[in-house]
Amino acid sequence: MKFLLWEPQFQELSNWIWCKPLMERILVVDDEADCQTVLAMYLESQGYRVECANSGLEALSIFEKAPPDLVISDVMMPEMDGFEFCRRLRTTRLGQLVPFIFLSGQGEIESKVEGHSIGADDYLVKPFQSEEILAKVKAQLERSHRIHAEIVRLLQTSTVRAVEPKAMAVLPAPAPLPLTPAEERVFWEVIQGYTNKQISDRLFISPRTVQAHLGSIFSKLQLENRAQLVRFALEKGYKPPQT
Repeated sequence: MKFLLWEPQFQELSNWIWCKPLMERILVVDDEADCQTVLAMYLESQGYRVECANSGLEALSIFEKAPPDLVISDVMMPEMDGFEFCRRLRTTRLGQLVPFIFLSGQGEIESKVEGHSIGADDYLVKPFQSEEILAKVKAQLERSHRIHAEIVRLLQTSTVRAVEPKAMAVLPAPAPLPLTPAEERVFWEVIQGYTNKQISDRLFISPRTVQAHLGSIFSKLQLENRAQLVRFALEKGYKPPQT
């Protein structure tokens, strides 16, 4: 008989993957105050949390303290331009996967090619239409969600290892969850790495209802976010029911 043990070396990576805030954060990097303000106000009106920086150097400092879900950056800036900012960001562990969009007045093909070659996911030229930047943001975030969900599932299946009975004691069966049937269905979906939209589609309920159930689950289990919820399930031995 074999048992499963969570590999501790994956803890730091899993913390970042699962610590996704309920309201997505966007870092806007631009030294032009008017452009920065207009873009930030528009994105906030669409339901995003926005933080701003005036240079690549300032943006790196903000990113290190609290990595956002997506970065929108100008190219020409003082202290550190957007290209160097993107280049440095892609060399960091947490900056490798974050969606990155250049929004610049430089529309030459050479500039676009350089932006993509150093790691940008998209490149828009100023002036821009609000609908276009919103579509780009949504597309990049949805792609990021799919990647994160797949990594979560891979971690849950491949970052466990079999150990012999002598290595650890048999764990007792987990206690029943103090959740309603509807909340429990959402609980199982979350710990399998599905996003709110995917849960909504899979359970045939609205995203608002998913969010309400999540809030109730966090409250009842005395947890604060998805990271803690997934860790709670792993540590307590909860496994999704077989369908």
